[in-house]
Amino acid sequence: MPTPLSELPIRRLTTADLVSCADLSEDRGWPREEHKWSLLLAAGAGYGIDDPSGKGLVSACVVTSYGDAVRPGEGLSAIGMVLVAERYARQGIGRRLMKHVVAEAGTTPLTLHATPYGKPLYEELGFTTVGRAEMVRGHFRPSGPAPTARTRAATAEDLPAILRLDTEVFGLDRTHMITRLPAFADQLRVAEAGGVLTGYAAAWPNMETHVVGPLIARDTDTAKALVASLAAGTDRPLRTDIDVRHEELLTWLKANGLDPIAFNAVMLHGTPALPGDWTRRFAPLTVAAG
Repeated sequence: MPTPLSELPIRRLTTADLVSCADLSEDRGWPREEHKWSLLLAAGAGYGIDDPSGKGLVSACVVTSYGDAVRPGEGLSAIGMVLVAERYARQGIGRRLMKHVVAEAGTTPLTLHATPYGKPLYEELGFTTVGRAEMVRGHFRPSGPAPTARTRAATAEDLPAILRLDTEVFGLDRTHMITRLPAFADQLRVAEAGGVLTGYAAAWPNMETHVVGPLIARDTDTAKALVASLAAGTDRPLRTDIDVRHEELLTWLKANGLDPIAFNAVMLHGTPALPGDWTRRFAPLTVAAG
């Protein structure tokens, strides 16, 4: 007899599961996003359930941990790419996988970006909404006064300063993710003033777009300058997810050709607030990894 869905084993995924994860994305009408999956599976911990018929994965997600996530109650883990195959939708598979991930985390705080569709499930599991991010997309067409902050392409010598700034702003060490940016992104740029690094941003390829993220800057003018400099280096549309508290940046992006696409809820489990300094954290590397 076939194994009941409730008894299918949950296993750890590896980079060898890249194609199966991309197939699962495509099954649900998402882009395949193999480039993003490759980063998440390499830098994070994937969890999945195999289809007993041998047709790929029933469900999958990725957990990316930061800081001292191996010590109880410390660090932070971001959950992303939560997917269930269409043929198994609405049968409790996603809930079971998420319960497993929450149990595996123990007392380590968790965060995720939830779509309106997924939000009720996460609320059932004890997640609370603490903020929102707005996705915007389009060809950047500069208009109005240009930002005054100075930017340039990052070099290998900038990496220590980028890591120090990132840890300060994000609130936790994520060296294992940020050191992958030079190979993952098509562009990595920094802003500086008086010889001091004041921000950095990357643009990485995702299907027909370039995603801007992370976007970390000391102020809105610096964030604008980083986005404008990244836009100058690509013919693709830009896409990014901006914390809605950064109203000035969102207004500027929309005035310069990017259109609003969707909102995601920023949710937390096991902690009342995200660490770090939100005033300098404008956009995540990807909503799937925090």
